[in-house]
Amino acid sequence: MSGLSFQNGNDREGPECRTAERGTRLQVFLAHSGVASRRASEKLILAGRAQINNRIVTRLGEKVYAGDAVLLDGVPVVREKRRQYWALHKPPYYLCSASDPQGRKLALELLPQDIHERLYTIGRLDYRSSGLILLTNDGSFAAMIGHPSAEIEKEYLVEASGSVPEDFITAFCRGVTIEGIVYKARRIERLGTRRLRILLIEGKNREIRRVFSHFHLHPAKLRRIRVGPVRMDGLEEGAARPLTPRELGQLRECRAGGKHPW
Repeated sequence: MSGLSFQNGNDREGPECRTAERGTRLQVFLAHSGVASRRASEKLILAGRAQINNRIVTRLGEKVYAGDAVLLDGVPVVREKRRQYWALHKPPYYLCSASDPQGRKLALELLPQDIHERLYTIGRLDYRSSGLILLTNDGSFAAMIGHPSAEIEKEYLVEASGSVPEDFITAFCRGVTIEGIVYKARRIERLGTRRLRILLIEGKNREIRRVFSHFHLHPAKLRRIRVGPVRMDGLEEGAARPLTPRELGQLRECRAGGKHPW
């Protein structure tokens, strides 16, 4: 396998040509190649795992030009042409990562075997939680809908191990500060003494579990059932399906400032 190579009939060498030529930032190139999201690609660069023309790159902003060979961990990276957008019903005790040194099961392993592009999750569900996750190899799309400004709702069904007091619901809706971070639900609906429907916008890391723990509660079951317009709709645990053109259009509409149609 060879690295990235564009054939345009011209030899582009020297700083003069590079100055005139419009390059692509390395983190953007990696994201568009399906390696990881743009933010995760930045971490890979800062860790010294990326190379351009056999030169290790450790700072952001370096650009990739036509004819450059890009490697990650010594393996050539080629820009992927086919864009993939999938919904997956993650079972509990599956990891939303590309690999795991402990050998735990990966959500990516549940995707159809005929997908050869490298996909990654848009946002995550923690190891013990189950439910809907979105996956893609389109870094721009992932960054677009993953940003809090898109205000895309995430809907969760939570069952606590004991009765949930009303002051928990009131506090979470007003905003709870834990170790300097504010956690706030958009809306909470009580479904029973122990069961809640929780709507989040930003979905910070382990947000629901952290707030439950803050109130000395434990979520025995935590399942995400919706991300914006994308619903599980009978998707069985461990199964995956492509996002529909309608769902993709609605997700892009949110980021463009359109009204949420769901």
